Amino acid sequence: MTLETYPAVALVSGGLDSMVSAALAREAGHPLLALSIDYNQRHQIELAAARRIARVLGAARHIVLPIDLSAFGGSALTDNIDVPKGGVGDTIPVTYVPARNTVFLSLALSWAEAAGARALYIGVNALDYSGYPDCRPEFIAGFEALAEVATRAGVEGRPFRIYAPLQHMTKADIVREGMRLGLDLGLSWSCYDPAPGGLHCGLCDSCRLRHKGFDDAGVADPTAYAVAPPAP
Repeated sequence: MTLETYPAVALVSGGLDSMVSAALAREAGHPLLALSIDYNQRHQIELAAARRIARVLGAARHIVLPIDLSAFGGSALTDNIDVPKGGVGDTIPVTYVPARNTVFLSLALSWAEAAGARALYIGVNALDYSGYPDCRPEFIAGFEALAEVATRAGVEGRPFRIYAPLQHMTKADIVREGMRLGLDLGLSWSCYDPAPGGLHCGLCDSCRLRHKGFDDAGVADPTAYAVAPPAP
């Protein structure tokens, strides 16, 4: 069997990047296992988007796994901390959830081993992003090395591949890739601080980067914003 014939576990948050990443796993020929994490984030809209995305991508199975990272706090996404609205800065913002991608990939790895999957897909990006340390290529390479020594499959010579296919893309590149794949990118959700009526706030880092991506790609932004996003 080739690697592509094995299932792939794709982390599907509901966001634009994870949607495109999971679609690339499907395009590569993998039967798709979609994993979303309900980590008791402050809003559930992104999980509704994740369910839509898993359905339209034809995932063989979609698990929404509950864990409670709000018990730890330390992030504007899980704690009583205001989401910054002043633009993308030069320091790691308070929207960083401590070790979130390490936790999420560990859970994806556990399901992959149990399900006989050999590939994991995650939609991290190291160009147009907020500077989170767990989006960097060094993190992905380090986790792949860990998976080889931390699992029965790895030590028995069946290592896992961690795919981050958007790693070196700009947000505009990601939008273009989504269009190439024929995706309805309006199904995805990016906002950190939803406005009343189910609107993207338009001012958080994620809204600004999302809108810039569509604008730079020359693609009409299908997103409904409460406020027109300024430049990042």
